[in-house]
Amino acid sequence: MLRRLLFCAGLLAAFALPSSAFAWGKAGHRLVAELAVPDLKPQVRAEIDGLLAGESEPTLPGVAAWADELRERDPDLGRRSARWHYVNIGESGCRYDAARDCANGDCVVGALKAQAAILGDRRRPRAERVNALKFVVHFVGDAHQPMHAGYAHDRGGNTRQINFRGRGTNLHSFWDSGMLNSLGLSGDAWLARLRARAPSVDRGPVLPPRAEAWVETSCRIATRSGVYPTRARIDEAYVQRHLPLAEQQLRDAGARLAAILNATLER
Repeated sequence: MLRRLLFCAGLLAAFALPSSAFAWGKAGHRLVAELAVPDLKPQVRAEIDGLLAGESEPTLPGVAAWADELRERDPDLGRRSARWHYVNIGESGCRYDAARDCANGDCVVGALKAQAAILGDRRRPRAERVNALKFVVHFVGDAHQPMHAGYAHDRGGNTRQINFRGRGTNLHSFWDSGMLNSLGLSGDAWLARLRARAPSVDRGPVLPPRAEAWVETSCRIATRSGVYPTRARIDEAYVQRHLPLAEQQLRDAGARLAAILNATLER
């Protein structure tokens, strides 16, 4: 009976969470930031170091999950930024339309552009630019998490319950961290694995961030055949089939984050 009650409580908690509650998981966001760091230009890295001075972990990886922690750190900013983590375009054939999908800039595409502009404006107060840097690092990762651009009807897979290796979770959480954790690799091993991949090549200007294209790609992954299993129980074959897509998204997010920061902060 106790196990049943705990399981039900877990399900209720999962359904209560907003679709921004998970975003690659803390480890995934750190990986995106870690991948970006070696590609930063020296003067850009120096400015980032200056902006992050005083943080408990004053590095890009150290602040990568900050935006997901705002509900506890700063509830007001957490509420205001809740919709900035995602955009639901699965029901629209994965075609992004700003007027329809991002009214008042309240989606990951609009938020990333706005925060990159704040970060690059040296007339802004330092505190605003510090927060903007943290948001940019985080939102580049979010834009590449397929479920953050998926269907609205199930809140990006948050209400789609699945079972993997005898444990219940939801599809969104499984794409955030469940597949990554299934390999049992350390952070360093994951970093080496991802660095061995070649990032996709972007064409066109770096600024403003080309997040429209990124979320459309993410959406096409989230809605492709087989991503939503026909049964609640999924197996190792599901991981083998879909994990390479998640890995490529993480790799691309790291490369694009570096490009955005270099273009935004280069003097």
